[in-house]
Amino acid sequence: MTKRVVGYVVKSWPRLSETFILNEVLGLERQGVSIRIFSVRDADPGPVHSHVALVQAQVTYLSLTSHWKPALFANIRSLRREPRRYVQTLLAAVGKTLRHPRLAARTRLAPLRHFLKAGYLADVVVRESCALLHAHFASSPGLVALFTSRLTGVPYTLSAHAKDIYTSDPGDLRPKLREARAVITCTEYNRRHLQAHYGLQCEGKLHCVYHGVDLSQFPFFGSHASEQGAPLVLSVARLVEKKGLEDLIAAAALLRRRGRRFMVEIIGEGPLRSTLQAQVRACGLEGVIALAGARSQEAVCLAYRRASVFALPCKVAGNGDRDGIPNVLLEAVASGVPVVSTPVSGIPELIESGRQGLLVEPAQPVMLADALERILSSPELSSRLAGAARARLEAHFSLDRSAARLRTLFQHF
Repeated sequence: MTKRVVGYVVKSWPRLSETFILNEVLGLERQGVSIRIFSVRDADPGPVHSHVALVQAQVTYLSLTSHWKPALFANIRSLRREPRRYVQTLLAAVGKTLRHPRLAARTRLAPLRHFLKAGYLADVVVRESCALLHAHFASSPGLVALFTSRLTGVPYTLSAHAKDIYTSDPGDLRPKLREARAVITCTEYNRRHLQAHYGLQCEGKLHCVYHGVDLSQFPFFGSHASEQGAPLVLSVARLVEKKGLEDLIAAAALLRRRGRRFMVEIIGEGPLRSTLQAQVRACGLEGVIALAGARSQEAVCLAYRRASVFALPCKVAGNGDRDGIPNVLLEAVASGVPVVSTPVSGIPELIESGRQGLLVEPAQPVMLADALERILSSPELSSRLAGAARARLEAHFSLDRSAARLRTLFQHF
């Protein structure tokens, strides 16, 4: 009997900033689920997580720029196989294109590009007998899965996370949610939002499944106190507005004025690099704060071991974008690093302030500085918070637990 295959539709594979998808694939494969990966874009440049090599799934890239020839022939086969479905879905894509005539040409034509990627994917899905598609993110992967399902009749499920929930045009998001067999999101905060705003489209099929962390990859270290040099305040994040890193730099400036000795290392890359670097210079903190750029997962794990506290002062961006529960918080907690963050979105589902970490209001550098100083000055508090956070992680956020829930959901379709 042929093994049932689940096709994972993702933005880009592999992508260092989406380690949770890699973890999920590995967790499902360990539980016997056969995965096939379809990447809407080509692979991201830069460091690659070493565990990508452990993935058994074959990867197909749907990018029209680099794979136009197989995409063309696949679309011809999809048209011949199901001409009525193909034309109806094409007309729907054209309709989406005409809805926004004032947008820039590239943005306006995105539905047509995604339709052609879906025609490519549909040919692979039919020839390889994929039983189910699962789209990670309700943005471009969700649209490609929607079109592919219409072309083939193969059902799809959908994972919605952050930006794809809070900044999407509701008119674009509703059909993706309505036609999905199950809608999965990574926090109860997101689940409540989707239920409140899209209840008709999500009725009876909305599930919260936390991103799981592979606890075997993150040994718990009971003490992170620096034996040599200044204690390290670590942050790992894309350099974007919703991470609140400008507040961390401002808090560091306050702590230096108080006479506190420490170092800050921010691992990550993004569009705000030059802005944050200018802020570091303006505060006179060039020798204190290092913007370390993107690093491999191995380097990040070593940084957790060196850190005395992990800081991620998340906030809601001006366009409404926000985090769910950032994967790096899970990793820091698993490694035994005490955490300072904010009660934005789903973060309180992992950390109750004063019990598993310290949470301060977003965009409040003084409160952030106070919280960092409390942990840096109290080994007892640091140890207590870290131990309680690890216990909560083991109870609710293990990779095996999350993968088992997904496997059960997928078996229903």
